Amino acid sequence: MDSKNTNDWLFEITPKNKFFSLNFKEIWQYRDLLMLFVKRDIITVYKQTVLGPLWYLIQPLFTSITFTIIFNNVAGIKTGSIPPFLFNLGGIMVWNYFTACLNGTSDTFKSNASIFGKVYFPRIITPLSIVISNLIKFGIQFGIFIFFYILFYFRGADLSLNISILFFPILISFMGILGLGLGMMISSMVTKYRDLNNLIGFGVQLLMYISAVMYPMELIKEKLPKFGWIVEYNPLAYVIETSRYMLLNIGSISILGLLYTAIITLTVFFVGLLVFNRTEKSFIDTV
Repeated sequence: MDSKNTNDWLFEITPKNKFFSLNFKEIWQYRDLLMLFVKRDIITVYKQTVLGPLWYLIQPLFTSITFTIIFNNVAGIKTGSIPPFLFNLGGIMVWNYFTACLNGTSDTFKSNASIFGKVYFPRIITPLSIVISNLIKFGIQFGIFIFFYILFYFRGADLSLNISILFFPILISFMGILGLGLGMMISSMVTKYRDLNNLIGFGVQLLMYISAVMYPMELIKEKLPKFGWIVEYNPLAYVIETSRYMLLNIGSISILGLLYTAIITLTVFFVGLLVFNRTEKSFIDTV
């Protein structure tokens, strides 16, 4: 037998001894599996539902209508020349992408334990697939936003675009990476503390109210100056505020705020990846 053939392996699986590991080459080798997980996340969730993918559209539309009635009509929050419904839809659309990434990745180990225990593949593929599949859902919701933008424009609303909209994909990537990092951290802790899952939904709801989703950042500083720092130190608020500036030309862009957001996002992602890599070695014994 030729010794060369016995020593040339197509793939080599070795223990992960590095403190920090993100093997892009290995992820690329398993790209077909990644796309399979993405397809699973998109199709199977609403496969046996009556409305199917229409739920992607119903949720942001009804939430925007509710916010418009409660916060704009009842509470009297002003949105300038921008229609309140469009103002709320822009913020909710971006916020939904973050929460979908966070909620989906925060249950990675528990929901995929049966797969992880049977076959090897880079575990990071599962949370990555959730971020990518939610990006497709975000694209559907963004299409709805464009539809209403054009509708309000032809009805005489004072709407205009600016050159900063070209950087909108980078802004959305911040939300995806931040949701991925936080989700990996929570997923690692859920393997030992199951009741943490019960706090995620409640925590996300509270987080939404301090992330400037349904109001401008300047309003909270004006109305509640003592508590304005809570919003100012929230990186999600800068993403929401900047996205509305890019899409609706309302509000302002804080360069320092975006720099702060970028630092927090990368820090959370790397810490989440470290915790995720450490947990994947022994989680099967505790799940």
